[in-house]
Amino acid sequence: MSDKLKLISPVDGSIYVERPLASAADVDATFTQAAQAQNAWKRVPLKERAALLGKFIDAFVALSDDIVPELAWQMGRPIAYGAGEVKGFEDRARYMISIAEEALAPVRPAPIDGFDRYIKRDPLGVIFTIAAWNFPYLIAVNSVVPALMAGNTVVLKHSGQTPLCAERMMQAFEQAGAPDALFQILHMDHDLTSRAIQHPACSYVAFTGSVAGGHAIQQAAVNRFIGVGLELGGKDPSYVRADADIAFTVENLVDGAFFNSGQSCCGQERIYVAAEVYDTFVEQFVELTKGYRLGDPLDADTTIGPMVRTRAATFVRGQIADAVRAGAKSLIPESHYAMSKEGSPYLGPQVLVDVDHSMDIMTEETFGPAVGIVKVAGDEEALRLMNDSRYGLTASIWTTDVDAAKRIGDDVETGTWFMNRCDYLDPALTWTGVKDSGRGATLSSVGYEFLTRPKSYHLRMGK
Repeated sequence: MSDKLKLISPVDGSIYVERPLASAADVDATFTQAAQAQNAWKRVPLKERAALLGKFIDAFVALSDDIVPELAWQMGRPIAYGAGEVKGFEDRARYMISIAEEALAPVRPAPIDGFDRYIKRDPLGVIFTIAAWNFPYLIAVNSVVPALMAGNTVVLKHSGQTPLCAERMMQAFEQAGAPDALFQILHMDHDLTSRAIQHPACSYVAFTGSVAGGHAIQQAAVNRFIGVGLELGGKDPSYVRADADIAFTVENLVDGAFFNSGQSCCGQERIYVAAEVYDTFVEQFVELTKGYRLGDPLDADTTIGPMVRTRAATFVRGQIADAVRAGAKSLIPESHYAMSKEGSPYLGPQVLVDVDHSMDIMTEETFGPAVGIVKVAGDEEALRLMNDSRYGLTASIWTTDVDAAKRIGDDVETGTWFMNRCDYLDPALTWTGVKDSGRGATLSSVGYEFLTRPKSYHLRMGK
């Protein structure tokens, strides 16, 4: 097994980054140091933690000019959109800092004469964040900043596809003057990642990745009584009712399906459209999709870049081909996008109709620029099909009827239910999934509950 991490850029297939992988001794030392640092950090007043993290955010944002092209080289994100991830990182981080005092405040039950009773929210210890490559900064910030605000220390293992993201965060912490071992990073293989989870100082694992990866994380932690937060895959549905504003809906769902080359856990992968507006919706959806410019992500005019690697694009092409063989119809020739070529990570967006749930394109995660559209008779059929999935991360409805949206939403098996919006994380709301989309939660005040443990104080004030 190689002792080096080699990042192959999807831009041109070159080796963009090489880094030495951590050793077992590195892992043990890192977690031991993190535990020692946490003993001091948990005693730092909340306002001082917030001040340090504010400096960290300032330093991180100042690195934007370096971060944006690095994202393009590492995972194919067009530079036209790279700054948006930096802005999203800043917004989420500052929001989670702003609510920390209230979210971490002791819980006090109704008073009883002669007693002082309350529940403190104690930090867990060392949080081990394992972040995915597709939104590398947005995924990491969901646990890193609130974990530190809660009095924990953090060890971050970023995807081997985006190691520079971990290093840029480390750089920003150093520039902010963070205490030694408050935040550390490790480049590791799978075996050492399991060793890290099993280290006695590891108190919680925040993992974002595939369902298979989630099972591996659970297996690594099986003999430890620690929390494991899992944000896994999705096959997120949208339902377009007959009363929807079609032009508005198309604009948003095309973006929701194909932003980041469809490589989003909450991307729109299946769309159910009321029969009354189906033909109009499909026509407008295809027309807008054809306007994407597939190309070099370092070109400012590119609106969709390569997928993260050739293997990923080959998988999506395979799903499309299997669906077509089973009777589906693809509405955009791959030749429409000049750079979309077999054997490369460059793949233009695809729209399929005449699809059904016997096809993987409608049931298994695609994680690429392809979406299936199905005509439905109404609310009952749409609800049944939305719930016919082993995933449940987000789902959306497009309608002018708020009451209908709430009524249907009550029965949709999902972590987040949107009306007239999709593919978005609001830091004031909990980010969570059901079924194979995972467990646990990040963001909002609820996210702090998973990064702390309750400790009850029952004090008799006198004899």
